[in-house]
Amino acid sequence: MRIQQISVFLENKTGRLAEVTRLISGAGVNIRALSIADTAEFGILRLIVDRPADAAEALAKGGFTTRMTDVLAIEIPDQPGSLAKVMEIFKDTGVNIEYLYASLEKDCATAVVIFKVEDLELGIKIATQHKLSTVECL
Repeated sequence: MRIQQISVFLENKTGRLAEVTRLISGAGVNIRALSIADTAEFGILRLIVDRPADAAEALAKGGFTTRMTDVLAIEIPDQPGSLAKVMEIFKDTGVNIEYLYASLEKDCATAVVIFKVEDLELGIKIATQHKLSTVECL
């Protein structure tokens, strides 16, 4: 259902992403999914990790600015049309998607899609009503 995502604000320069991953690794935290969007000057790294509070603390101690956000994780079959079905459900029920990214599961039969929706409670309600397979941890 609801999982925590860490957003890390990064300068767009060599080595910053390596430093983030070093700090997280040093805290014994496992990265489960990630996405990065950038401009010429900065980037936003979005992470799903197994221990968000520990990762955020390690990053803060390393001088990084972070923000925790609740997001919705939905498991879908890894086949054509699976994401389109979820998107249609959200469209038809008025769930506004701000962004999303995906992570393939190890068995390659499913993927987990991370949704940042405008109204998380509505997103969870709609996912439950439509029997979408939500994920509580990755």
